[in-house]
Amino acid sequence: MRTRRSRARITLAVLAIFLVVSLFVVRLIDIQIVQADELNAEALEKRAQELTTYGVRGDIVDTNGAVLAASVERYDITASPKSALGRQDATTVVAEELAKITAITGQDPAQLMAVLTADPDSDFAYLTKGVTLEVFQAVRDLDIPWVYFELRPSRTYPNGELAGNLIGFIGTDGPQAGLEISEDECLAATNGTATYEKGEDGTRLPGSLVTTQEPKDGGTLHVTIDRDLQFYVQQRMAQTYNELGAEWVTAVVMRVSDGHLMAVVDYPTVDPNDPSLARRDALGSRAFSWPYEPGSTMKALTAASLVDAGVANPNTQVLAPGRIYLSDGGYIKDAWAHDDTPYTLTGALVDSSNTAFSLLSAGLDADTRRDYMLKFGLNEETAVHFYSEAEGTVHETSDWDERTNYAVGFGQGLTLTAVQLASAYQAIGNGGVRSPVVLVEGCEQPDGTVTDLPPTEGTRVISEAAARTTLDMMESVVSVGANAPNLQIPGYRIAAKSGTAEVAENGVYVDKSVISFAGLAPAEDPQYVVVVAAGVPTSMVSSTDIATTFHDVMAQTLTTYRVLPSGQPSPALPLRW
Repeated sequence: MRTRRSRARITLAVLAIFLVVSLFVVRLIDIQIVQADELNAEALEKRAQELTTYGVRGDIVDTNGAVLAASVERYDITASPKSALGRQDATTVVAEELAKITAITGQDPAQLMAVLTADPDSDFAYLTKGVTLEVFQAVRDLDIPWVYFELRPSRTYPNGELAGNLIGFIGTDGPQAGLEISEDECLAATNGTATYEKGEDGTRLPGSLVTTQEPKDGGTLHVTIDRDLQFYVQQRMAQTYNELGAEWVTAVVMRVSDGHLMAVVDYPTVDPNDPSLARRDALGSRAFSWPYEPGSTMKALTAASLVDAGVANPNTQVLAPGRIYLSDGGYIKDAWAHDDTPYTLTGALVDSSNTAFSLLSAGLDADTRRDYMLKFGLNEETAVHFYSEAEGTVHETSDWDERTNYAVGFGQGLTLTAVQLASAYQAIGNGGVRSPVVLVEGCEQPDGTVTDLPPTEGTRVISEAAARTTLDMMESVVSVGANAPNLQIPGYRIAAKSGTAEVAENGVYVDKSVISFAGLAPAEDPQYVVVVAAGVPTSMVSSTDIATTFHDVMAQTLTTYRVLPSGQPSPALPLRW
């Protein structure tokens, strides 16, 4: 009997053990085989942390390779509140560790403690962002296990305000102005991702970093601007701004042979390193985005159109009255009182007679004159398509009244930008062919390929003969005109034209003006165009007051590029008959 009971107990025990072992085996199979992938993924999810790996935004460099904008290494210092606060005596220990960190970063330990305790179960919190390499290294050397670091490239502009009007800047929401935004497709980097595994104490496990997507660096943007020339012109325009008490000043230097912009200056301007210090209206480039009535600088284009159309030549005669009376009782007059004056076209250009040009313009119908303006590049953006670039305004001829019909010939009743004016003068200097305006030479990709090459095909505006004739007449402005002493550069022939235009507010001209000078040199074989303008000067109000600025910018440009002096004197053309 006892034997049978013993055997039964043994059998039951064996069965029980077998059942228990079977359950363990089934569970083990379920864990290691059936649910293995799912459980491994869950475990990895608890251990793994994802990181953003940053690509580097491309540099902006000038025509000689000098860096205008670059990316530098900056670091975000992050923390795991859960790891920091889940230790014995956590409050005391963390307070000591935070004191060491803030001694380096200059922060308030109490504020960082508040960051950690705001969500003590969190695995992530920012302690500080964008610290320098030196700060990163110092904090890293503290070897605090719950503190981590992320590389975050940041933007820097090593030349401060220099070309800030063109470069633009980066804000918290990304590119905000200038080339930084218009050329973002070239410059922008693509960020990647990586994961690492952490231990129970939150420490990153050595060798656990795995890149899941490689970052891609941005391209290098090559621009036509010459940093050294830009520096000089910017200093000179700042001086002009102060001397004239102007609201703004701008300058453009363009290479005649290909329309490349060598300097584009606006003042006041912006330091991209700290845009908050700039005037709101100085965050971009006025040379591209602020149209103004050009005044008498437009007369060079009108003269070129008349000569090209065959209705005038340098000796064409006109008897210019002191005033031309209009049917509405108004009148057009010159800046000085005079009796009827027998001008040639050259003399009308040199003395800048509005009444003479009003009468001479009648040689062409309105539509033809407007067509010439459009061929000179007015009323449309340049090929640069700069951020916030303006087109200017040349109204349809159906909208021209009697006054406008006269006024557009001498630069009122229409608007253009300083870059558009430089482009129009480039056409005159380039044998009548207007080249596309170029600011970006190309985008150099990380693999060395170059994309975004600028257009090169020009547009015939006037004949080569008409361009040469117009330059000869413009030379007389510098050789015998009233501003000759302020414009002449020893050894060089200069072709130029002044401009003084009234400013319209709400459709009414007010007691404000824009003064300007535009020209080319050397006149016998033009290499560079220079345009300078000042908006609403208060201490001086004549184009004479900006003539020396034009002279200095042109002289520096000729010196910078070692342009050979002229070999022949300027032509002598009759001014009156």
